Amino acid sequence: MSAPPPQPVRRTVRITIVLLFTAWLVDYADRLVINLALPSIGDEFDVGRGEQGLIVSAFFLAYALCQIPGGLLADRHGAQRVMLWALLSWSVFTALTGFAWSFGVLLLMRFAFGAAEGVFPPASMKVLVERTTPAERMGANGVIMSSNALAGVLTPLLVAPLIAVFGWRSAFFSTAALGVFVVVAIRVWLPAPLSAVEPELRVDRRRAGGVLRKGVVWRFSTMMFGYSLIVWGLSTWIPSYVSEEYGVSLASTGALVAIPGLAATGAIVVGGRLADRLGGHHRRVIVPSMTAAAVTLLFMVFSPSLIGFIVFGTLATTAVSLCYMPILAVPLSGLAPEDVGVGSGAIIFGGQVAGMVAPPVIGALADAFSFKVAFASLVLGAAIALVMALLTPQDAVSFRAATGAPELPTPAKEHS
Repeated sequence: MSAPPPQPVRRTVRITIVLLFTAWLVDYADRLVINLALPSIGDEFDVGRGEQGLIVSAFFLAYALCQIPGGLLADRHGAQRVMLWALLSWSVFTALTGFAWSFGVLLLMRFAFGAAEGVFPPASMKVLVERTTPAERMGANGVIMSSNALAGVLTPLLVAPLIAVFGWRSAFFSTAALGVFVVVAIRVWLPAPLSAVEPELRVDRRRAGGVLRKGVVWRFSTMMFGYSLIVWGLSTWIPSYVSEEYGVSLASTGALVAIPGLAATGAIVVGGRLADRLGGHHRRVIVPSMTAAAVTLLFMVFSPSLIGFIVFGTLATTAVSLCYMPILAVPLSGLAPEDVGVGSGAIIFGGQVAGMVAPPVIGALADAFSFKVAFASLVLGAAIALVMALLTPQDAVSFRAATGAPELPTPAKEHS
């Protein structure tokens, strides 16, 4: 029976989790603000749903394009340094979004904001890997990633009233200030990497990026695409749908949208725990969860009442959120230390492509047909994720074999 990790290690893990949780909370809140501001922006700049969707897509285009470069930068120049520059840069562009005086300038600011945020996820993943052991990594990451869902709860509750009273620009100034606070906190309090990890990071850089040539990485990326298609299709347009279809005020819409976000917060944590307990084997979670998500999405679409729409939307969001950590579990366990940044960037890239595609496509379908047709089309995301779960390795050993990576050294057992 192995001895528990020494206290300094546990302290390192706890502080890392708190700081990364806060950084991701601000990261996700910054990008959700635009969804609540879309109706006001549409009125001010006189643009329809399709053009409003382009505002969201401008962010995701840059965000997706910068995932892999961000991973390479983190692998080569240090994860903490890259993460801090990303945080500071996106906070600046968030503030500048509030000064946009035309639709074109707004698109430009959102693109720059997306580029700055795009280098953050792979750097953050690498920071976590450097400060955790493999056995605790997915549980820790599950807690950190639950910040995304919590941001989905807090952002509408706090930002919707702010926009209603002070206008949409005030929301961007406020979230930019939070970003600067997080930069200072990480700079001051982030612990150094675990000593056991540091030697593994001194590797031959000639093979950096070689993981991108492996098809298995892109199958996981496609799985993330299916997951994110549902997440961003719903989160972008549910506020507008509830407001327009049921005549709900912006402040009340924020409270309603917070309900599925709260459920997703718990589901992401549970998904991380399941990923640790199952040692990967993501199909055991993803296949039943995505099947349930597809069914509840259809019930949500055809629900005749607002209550039914929210209840089934919450069930769908919960089922989808259970899949987030299992998608990442095997790659983060199986990637060689020198490939964590670029490999995780490639997988997250698939999710951001979905974020780029979903908002304008769902908006265009809503304009051309109806929101019911638009939301029903998100079942395709569940099907994509389910199929990819069946076509990908189920544990770290199989993943490393598929990428051609050498087996990671096994620590020597202690003699009794």
